[in-house]
Amino acid sequence: MRIILDTMGSDNGAGEFVRGAIMAIDELDIDIVLVGKEEEIRKHLKAEDPGNEYKKNISVVNAEEVVEMEDDPLAVMKQKPGASMTVALKLLADGKGDALVSAGNTGALLTQATLIVKRIRGIRRAALAPVIPTAEGVALLIDSGANAECTPEYLYQFALMGAFYSENALGIKNPRIGLLNNGAEAHKGDEVHRQAHKLLSEAAERGEINFVGNIEGRDGPLGSADVIVADGFSGNVYLKTMEGVGMFFARELKGMFMGSFAGKIAALLVRKHIGSFKQKIDYNEAGGAPLLGVRKPVIKAHGSAKAKALRNAVIQAIDYIDSGMTIKLSSSLKGEETSDE
Repeated sequence: MRIILDTMGSDNGAGEFVRGAIMAIDELDIDIVLVGKEEEIRKHLKAEDPGNEYKKNISVVNAEEVVEMEDDPLAVMKQKPGASMTVALKLLADGKGDALVSAGNTGALLTQATLIVKRIRGIRRAALAPVIPTAEGVALLIDSGANAECTPEYLYQFALMGAFYSENALGIKNPRIGLLNNGAEAHKGDEVHRQAHKLLSEAAERGEINFVGNIEGRDGPLGSADVIVADGFSGNVYLKTMEGVGMFFARELKGMFMGSFAGKIAALLVRKHIGSFKQKIDYNEAGGAPLLGVRKPVIKAHGSAKAKALRNAVIQAIDYIDSGMTIKLSSSLKGEETSDE
């Protein structure tokens, strides 16, 4: 199995990708393709692997241009054809790798994955689907930023993709699908969400999905659904709010326990539980967000991801491959390939 890593465009540089690749190879029987500025990558490889122990598992593909965060996603392919992200996606599309991990510009990754790798037959829009912690374990949030404006049909397809991924990659049997809305009642929300509720209810009656109805923002963290369906705007706000609340709690706990001698003693007594809590809310543990709906696995890692998170993103990519989701979903939809409008 070969995983492609786009090493450029993240906050921490190619070194973290090199370290993450080595961590993954130590645990898994895989090959890694590092795409980016070759001179910089090899400098980090020399530092991390002076004995060339990983030479047979790691290859380097040169790409001198970088997709910056401020670049226009729609213009990147024309303006920067030699960008590491573009080169990496072309390698994936050409069968030179089984999956791709990138921590670069989200909009550019979404746009180029759609244009270069293409969507699964029958899928109208690809969607970002991060795994988020809940009181019951984890849930899949789809979409978290790829599609700010959605139709009811997009939300219906997000539910299908989320259900397939949750069952086949996360191992959640008959996952509960909840529609993120501003109220639990079927009549709540705008026309798009009311119509989406109708489509999802009808799909549940046909036995396609396990739809549990609308859920409010507070319900998700409590574990009311295994898949949270949202338009990209609401999903992104929901995700960033959860990240902020997690950081707030972590900071407050640290201040509470480290602010006094008695607090430090108490921290020692509950150290194991604090560690478990921090691990649960740490985005590095998840690795990244799969881009569901494109023909081959693409994982969007956090822009500030370090080696551990990138190693986890590689593992996540392998789980995606092993799930066989793209084939299963395409067979289920039995639709015709749509245009890239």
